[in-house]
Amino acid sequence: MKNHKSKRNGKERTRPVSRLMMILFCIQLIQTSRIGLVEGFCPRVVATIQSKASLNQRFTITLSASNPSFDSIESSSSASGVDHNADKAAAVSYSNAAEWHRQRRKQMIQKYGDQILPLEQQTSSYNLGIPLLLVGNLILMGLSLQAAKLPIKWVFGLALFPGSILSLWQLQILHDGLHGSLFPIRQHHKSKIWGFWGRKQWQDMVLFWGSMPSVFGYYLYLKFGHLAHHVNLGDAQKVSLAKLFDSNQTNFEDGDILFVSHRMKLLGKIGPTFSGKLPSIFNFRRSRDDPNDRNEERQYSITMSLSRTGFDNWKTGKAIRNIGIFATSFLFERLMLVINDAAVSLSGFNAFFPNKPKSFHDECAKYARCATLLRLGLWWLGSWKSLLFLYLSETLWSIPPHPASAMFVTNHPSIMNKQDSSSSTTTSDEWSCTPSQSTYLGRWYSLLTLGTNYHCEHHDFPTIPLHKLSLLHQIAPEFYPKSNESSSSASTSASSSRNSLRKIWKKSFADPDYYACMNSNIIV
Repeated sequence: MKNHKSKRNGKERTRPVSRLMMILFCIQLIQTSRIGLVEGFCPRVVATIQSKASLNQRFTITLSASNPSFDSIESSSSASGVDHNADKAAAVSYSNAAEWHRQRRKQMIQKYGDQILPLEQQTSSYNLGIPLLLVGNLILMGLSLQAAKLPIKWVFGLALFPGSILSLWQLQILHDGLHGSLFPIRQHHKSKIWGFWGRKQWQDMVLFWGSMPSVFGYYLYLKFGHLAHHVNLGDAQKVSLAKLFDSNQTNFEDGDILFVSHRMKLLGKIGPTFSGKLPSIFNFRRSRDDPNDRNEERQYSITMSLSRTGFDNWKTGKAIRNIGIFATSFLFERLMLVINDAAVSLSGFNAFFPNKPKSFHDECAKYARCATLLRLGLWWLGSWKSLLFLYLSETLWSIPPHPASAMFVTNHPSIMNKQDSSSSTTTSDEWSCTPSQSTYLGRWYSLLTLGTNYHCEHHDFPTIPLHKLSLLHQIAPEFYPKSNESSSSASTSASSSRNSLRKIWKKSFADPDYYACMNSNIIV
């Protein structure tokens, strides 16, 4: 009994110390903010008046079956505040994989335009998405506080379900908002949603605050990395780890490269690279006997990649081993992101992307400071287990044996399809490469992933809301094969995953593909 009381008293004595440390951290956080308390911790609401033509731009272009371009993506980018002036100068050029989706889109609009176009023009997911996002985030916050009272094994179980599912739903709903399909389209540019604020203001606010609670969050990936993914996926000239970390553009060339680098083959150099001057203690003379030999200032350059270090240790045919390595590198890198967020909140600078413009670093700092204060509040009210719960919720759905990981690891393979050459002048078979794939495992799986499994459908029509993608699949069935069809059924069909989670994981981890046909120029 005495031992129990002494342990309890010890915990009570250490708790004020931890709270004092958090108070000091908050004070330091506020003092180091270069943009002020109010401006730094609240996203600025920038009212931009758009013309009626620009508001409906994504429809004036996509309505034309003769020119079904991905300009809708660009206008969605502008609507969500991602299209920065620094990146507008560069002309848009699409990768082979993106062009594959554009051609499929053209064919589907020509054949089913009267059924498909209303899904873009007249539907949005706000009746489903907004309530679900609000309730899901409140549940995540409540469960994180409850996790403080539970043993580790129960924290893990709670994160596995329902925590991981709620975190995935958070990502999918925010993703809908990024593409402009979360809120309804208003015919007049001054129209307001729910009586106040315009569509753009709602999108910006929901994207920023809707990504909390989290420990590393989805905000920066969505804001700076996802829309370019629809344009550059699989482009070996534009997309590499080295280019992504060294780039001076506001937006990432392809934000998905940060995920697929853990589990897929890539071309190009790795990154990030850290360089600078060594401390003076490491500067020395080459010859002590030569008085003219001065101390030389020495430089250092370190290139590292946790994801590629792990992937380089994969062995072909060893799926279980490779899953273990993937889980280790992925979890460790996500932990580094948590630490980096704390560093960015204090310094106002993201050292992983040193060449990006000030606007990027200011946005990183603004989000990191808001998110860090919320995390400290959860730690204050709960314990470190509250943050552990959120960390596991954000990562477990990406790792086998979580069912949702099946669609995560198969989104952009390089599936080689043999084409019939009977009508060709040559006698040899021709091949094509399919860069995107959906995962069809039944209605329960679509509900579990909130439509994220319809990935090929989404790349064909990025502005169709999450709950309407299954209708697109039904409207144009020849473009999206059933789960029991062969992946090489037709060159115009998207490959579908086998109706077995085990087979999906085995294929993805025993014999990994190149990312989105990156090594191929025969995408047809």
